[in-house]
Amino acid sequence: MSQSEHQTPAPVPTDSSGGRWGDAAYGLMGLPLAFVALPLYVHLPPHLALTLGWSLATAGGVLLAVRVFDALIDPALGRWTDRLLGHSPRRVLAVSALSAAGVVLGLFALFGPDAGSPLAHAAVVTAALVLAGTANSLLSIAHQTWGAALPRSDGARSRLFAWREGAGLVGVLVASALPAVVGWTYTLWVLAAAMALGWLAWSRAEQPARDTGGAFAPSAHSPWSCLPFRKLMAVFVLNGIASAIPATLVVLFMTDRLGASAQWQAALLTTYFACAALGLPLWMRGVRRWGLAPTWATGMVLAVLAFAATASLGTGDMCAFAVICALSGLTLGADLALPSALLAKVLDDHPPAHVHRGVYVGWWALAAKLNLALAAGLALPLLGLWGYQPGGADPQGLTALSLAYSSLPGVLKLAAALLLYALFIRSTPSREVRTCPPSV
Repeated sequence: MSQSEHQTPAPVPTDSSGGRWGDAAYGLMGLPLAFVALPLYVHLPPHLALTLGWSLATAGGVLLAVRVFDALIDPALGRWTDRLLGHSPRRVLAVSALSAAGVVLGLFALFGPDAGSPLAHAAVVTAALVLAGTANSLLSIAHQTWGAALPRSDGARSRLFAWREGAGLVGVLVASALPAVVGWTYTLWVLAAAMALGWLAWSRAEQPARDTGGAFAPSAHSPWSCLPFRKLMAVFVLNGIASAIPATLVVLFMTDRLGASAQWQAALLTTYFACAALGLPLWMRGVRRWGLAPTWATGMVLAVLAFAATASLGTGDMCAFAVICALSGLTLGADLALPSALLAKVLDDHPPAHVHRGVYVGWWALAAKLNLALAAGLALPLLGLWGYQPGGADPQGLTALSLAYSSLPGVLKLAAALLLYALFIRSTPSREVRTCPPSV
């Protein structure tokens, strides 16, 4: 059978959609999804080490094991999402409602009262991590697959994901400030309400067309047979590692290196994410003028330049760090909205990838989580070996923390920008690489 007989024509990208409010209805779910990321990936490591008294090795080992498991199931969750979407969008919404409930229950257990003995509490924390992580994975994959299945031009596609990431930044701002102000119990109740509102808005957003070809296509198709996807994944992984290390260490850096109080930490994180929200319209304008890949590369380079001075900071340098947070925050919008838009473009441009969107999004999510797992599972134990201990004042340990937080991520992000330039900006794809192999 010829290759063309295997392929389902991709929807024609268009700027016609549900309009600004339709995109906003889809994007609102980004608020609770991003809200969840801070307690799971930023607040949890110091919570385990400082509040619960876990050693860095134990905390890193548990986080690594749970996050690797959580990541490895993402391709299967993506394939299941394809099947659900093939039956009807309503099935996706129903499963997503259950997933949202699972996320909230898991986080209540993670940050709730001590379960008694250290062994019992460790078991509760591990089980809650698995529940919250798995439910959040399914919810995130379903939401991103839904957006990728809507036909869009590059500009309209980046605008759709910008609404999601803009709402996500609001969620991050709320999650950054609330725990220090009202405590974790009230913070998680706010998250539960945001989940409910986000799901209701999503259920009224534009629906993708039912695509049984994508839902029930033979399972032998592998995203790794698609050269454009492999290229994009290489850039995404390298850039993701560069971002995951400081995300894991930022609370420890502000506490031990800068001596920042809880109020200062909340203000610094708020500055970073507020500037990211303000920068989103600039990146959308950049996409219209230069295209997706060049705009993303520009954001990477500017982030390296903005972050370069972090290694020289010391105790009391909160104002200087606030300036760095503002400048680097402006570049964050490129990392948030443009990779997902570029992935959706690859799926539209390279049949039959566009009928296996969930599988591709699942592998995409797996890569993002492995980046975070490596950051927590490797960076924390290595810092312990290099003499750093949370709450300590050893100069050698604090120097190691500064270098791990700033210099290493800068080198990796610059390498990612060069790779993006080589693979997507300088080179012109040939006919052979523009089409992924068909399903068999």
